[in-house]
Amino acid sequence: MNRILLASAFLLAAISAASADELPSAAQTSAATTPATAPKIKLVEPHLHIARSNIAGHARIALTFDACMGQADERILSTLVRERIPATIFVTARWLKHNPAALAVFLENPDLFELENHGQNHIPAVDTPTLIYGIASAGSPQAVKQEVEGGAAAMVASGIPAPHWFRGSTAKYDLSAIGEIRAMGYRIAGYSVNGDGGSLLGAAITEKRIASAKDGDVVISHINQPTHAAGEGVAKALVDLKAKGTEFVRLDDVDDMGDDKTTE
Repeated sequence: MNRILLASAFLLAAISAASADELPSAAQTSAATTPATAPKIKLVEPHLHIARSNIAGHARIALTFDACMGQADERILSTLVRERIPATIFVTARWLKHNPAALAVFLENPDLFELENHGQNHIPAVDTPTLIYGIASAGSPQAVKQEVEGGAAAMVASGIPAPHWFRGSTAKYDLSAIGEIRAMGYRIAGYSVNGDGGSLLGAAITEKRIASAKDGDVVISHINQPTHAAGEGVAKALVDLKAKGTEFVRLDDVDDMGDDKTTE
């Protein structure tokens, strides 16, 4: 893909709450036949909240991080471990393949990290051919199933317990794909605070966004872009929130409420 198209896709991802920080290769998107003029379909970007603590000065927040492709961001990972901050990490098969050292840290700290499914090749879990931020969707129910099941298989092969949460590339879905993923036994992880704009925001705005999280919020950020400024802001915000008495929880630690029938 030429640089102009890639830059356009990244700009859209920063404006929206996308998690499409890197594009799959042409070979990986070939399974989805995307017409020149993609049909208009209804896409949703589900919200997710967790049960509030309802204790003044003791907000309960779920931190979630996508590990799409690329390398581990040690600024974030080291802060989570040093400060003993729990988080839910959504990993792709592609990321696992190239980050054995970070995976080892996750597995060595089961009290901190809940590892969940971000798919096999970071392809949007939409069962109709379309483009989302320049990325071709899975394009069929069979391809959605492969994206979900391929990600889970790679996790189990890496020594991770079988996942039961799924978050697709771009965090967008069509309603029929949501039904298909739920029928596979997964809860679908939306969010309520977009922390880093697909890892493309600056450090200061990222820190401000995450530090503004309130009781019951689910924050989405990225842990796979060590060269992006956003990671610095994420790390600072985590320390800020902890200093305020925030209770950090993983998605499996508390009750949750997702819209668009993502968790019902």
